[in-house]
Amino acid sequence: MFIPVMDTLVDIADKTITGDALLTQRKLAQYLVEDRLAHYVFTAKDNQLSLAQDIRLAFENHKAADFSEPYTLAHGRIESRSIWTSTLLNDYLDFPFVGQIFAIQRHSIDKKSGKETNDIAYGLTSHSPMSANAEQVLKFNRDHWGVESHHYLLDWNWNEDRCTISKGHGPENITCLRRFATGLIKSISKDSVAATIEKLARNVRRVFDYLRMTDNSRKVVLRCQSQEV
Repeated sequence: MFIPVMDTLVDIADKTITGDALLTQRKLAQYLVEDRLAHYVFTAKDNQLSLAQDIRLAFENHKAADFSEPYTLAHGRIESRSIWTSTLLNDYLDFPFVGQIFAIQRHSIDKKSGKETNDIAYGLTSHSPMSANAEQVLKFNRDHWGVESHHYLLDWNWNEDRCTISKGHGPENITCLRRFATGLIKSISKDSVAATIEKLARNVRRVFDYLRMTDNSRKVVLRCQSQEV
């Protein structure tokens, strides 16, 4: 279904299309570069076993990273990502229009436990080092998983992928409601979306208080506003 979906986009020339391992397919790479004049950034995993093994081997003895982000604190973790890129396999890989391969390492430290993890992802892109350096390739990857993590949040908390609503405007409407609820919780609550949903699910009355739909909750808001004034 990837190509029919992309066909609905009028102009993607010179745009960069990112995809997870499911989309790392030769036919799709050929379509994007040859037919649509776009670029791809794909992840290589074991559904393309020889491809993934070749890229892993190329970075087996990697030295200093080509680019590393400064450490940041988010979601109780201190994280940094580093990227290595190479053109070593451009003429070797059986994959269309390879411009460079890459390895991205995420170093994460849990703030409470101090536990450290190092996750490494491998991939390839049609961008040459001239059209996208290591920092830009890392940004493409980060932006992709920013979108993916939002979908994961919706699926984890609202079972979006298992929803059976399919008639009329039902799918669009329920999707809007999920996104509205998620945005509302993020704007009000100090807890995570999952923790807030769990609290509210225990007592329906709490939902009305949370939405400021009861007299008591409105009085609290008015009291806080008057104190600020």
